[in-house]
Amino acid sequence: MLYEQPTSLEARTELANTCALRLDLSIPTLVDDMTNSTDAKYYALPDRLYLVRRDGRIAYRGGPGPFGFVSAELEQAVVRYLAEE
Repeated sequence: MLYEQPTSLEARTELANTCALRLDLSIPTLVDDMTNSTDAKYYALPDRLYLVRRDGRIAYRGGPGPFGFVSAELEQAVVRYLAEE
């Protein structure tokens, strides 16, 4: 299913909410502004999901995105990390 690029922040937010619901994400979903200013400041290739411990060490490092994004693995890592504390 193809979709058109959202042309407003409202449309972008609606699309993000739809994705979060369909993927059953249990982590917060954030939406960048229409100029992608946050992405421009912090992007990295390839993208990865990380869980950073309070002491700054990496507790979880996911595979390269988008195919390495396994939210269930990240969720399990968060649960394990919180159980350790």
